[in-house]
Amino acid sequence: MLEPESVYSQVGGTIQIRRVQKIFYDKIYAHPWLSRFFEDIDQDLIESQQTDFISKTLGGPSVYYGALPVPAHMHIRITGELFDLRSQLLAESLREAGIPEEAAAIWLERDEAFRTRLVKGSRLECKKRYTTDEILDFPQPESWPEGRQAG
Repeated sequence: MLEPESVYSQVGGTIQIRRVQKIFYDKIYAHPWLSRFFEDIDQDLIESQQTDFISKTLGGPSVYYGALPVPAHMHIRITGELFDLRSQLLAESLREAGIPEEAAAIWLERDEAFRTRLVKGSRLECKKRYTTDEILDFPQPESWPEGRQAG
């Protein structure tokens, strides 16, 4: 296994992380189900924030000043199926960007560590961050049949 301090450089630093985020969010914003959760979020902004967050997570520069994952997603019902789908798209994006397999595995492992804190069994587990928030809980669209794989 790579040492945690070297993962950032093994993936190719900020330039490659930014490339992965672009590929990944292009997939998210094109997806009939996942895109619903991002309707009011500028894609360039989320790509930039995630580049900074992942860079820090992988041992790079500490320039991320956004919300931490749990409070940022408290108003969103993320099901296990949604988390799996997102993970699959991230894995595809890492491969497409040419991230070395061992570094990609560490990236995916760090991402997976958030599962238990982000996945919610029901809408009742969601909480508004602000009074103006809506609880985001979108059912699987009919255009995305059960068991269908992304990509």
